Amino acid sequence: MNYINLLLVFVPVAILGRFLNWSPLVLFVTSALGVIPLASLIGDATEALATRTGPRLGGLLNATLGNAAEVIISIFAIRAGLLELVKASITGSILGNLLLVLGASILLGGLRHGTQRFSRAQAGIHATQLILAAIALMVPSIFSHAIEPVSHVGVEYLSLGVATLMIAIYVLGVIYGFRQEAGPLARQAAPVEQVGWSVRRSLTLLAVATFAIAWLSEILIGSVEPVMRASGMTEFFLGVILIPIIGNVAEHAVAMQVALKNKMDLSLEISVGSSLQVALFVAPVLIFLSLLLGNPLTLVFNQFELIALAGAAIIATFISLDGESNWLEGGQLLVVYVILALAFFFLPTP
Repeated sequence: MNYINLLLVFVPVAILGRFLNWSPLVLFVTSALGVIPLASLIGDATEALATRTGPRLGGLLNATLGNAAEVIISIFAIRAGLLELVKASITGSILGNLLLVLGASILLGGLRHGTQRFSRAQAGIHATQLILAAIALMVPSIFSHAIEPVSHVGVEYLSLGVATLMIAIYVLGVIYGFRQEAGPLARQAAPVEQVGWSVRRSLTLLAVATFAIAWLSEILIGSVEPVMRASGMTEFFLGVILIPIIGNVAEHAVAMQVALKNKMDLSLEISVGSSLQVALFVAPVLIFLSLLLGNPLTLVFNQFELIALAGAAIIATFISLDGESNWLEGGQLLVVYVILALAFFFLPTP
């Protein structure tokens, strides 16, 4: 039994609360709790479809739909004009996967199995992609300081150009995965528990869960600003820490479970691969979607987000390159995540 599904009770509660005009804090909490099992259902439906399409096409489904919940939440945030929240959630999703999820997986797996080993070749591909993603996110942010005083349109065009190239490297990664059967972005479907659903049931659940997440996302984003004013939480902390966890908690749990089963290659594919999906696919797609929504989003991150992203990419690269991991390295990643979480908690919204 998947106990996460028990949280489905919060889906109708949040919708009912919206019609009854409950307090923003209650709406925020109930809608956030409702999104968690719906994201899990999308993952289960995707895995069920993947088992029937073969590992290669299944890997493409995982790569494309792995962050569906976060994309939907971000779309509603863009519609509401909360662009800094969207960029913070992109940063937070990358940090959460590289530090929190990978750290917890390595820690738990190391405590149970001691030193764990995984493919150095695959880790090397991940490392290269991580550094490339960090560069792609940093260049528009750094160069915008010189371009912005002359032309804001130039900054937008730079972001669009970089976003196009990021999607291109994402596509190349998927093609590489098709040829190698286990690429850095299109990982093979490998659920912890086999889901024996038919294609019709999987597609139906996928459609229903996506629609429900869209509804709850509107409620969630609509309550963000009142909750920030009432609780004192900053937009940075909300975007970097809370929203990424809400949208990806089910996938995070899977990464830790497979690490406990001594399947570190798969655990790394989930944690690091998800970070790459966000950086090289989700972020640039949101850039283009923001144009359609009338609130152009750029790849210009603040200096604090850039420092956090660069630090996470570097430490994750160093830990994974030797093809081995132990519980101490997992603890080190978690400490870095907590330090950054504390910093973003006290960082004021400009």
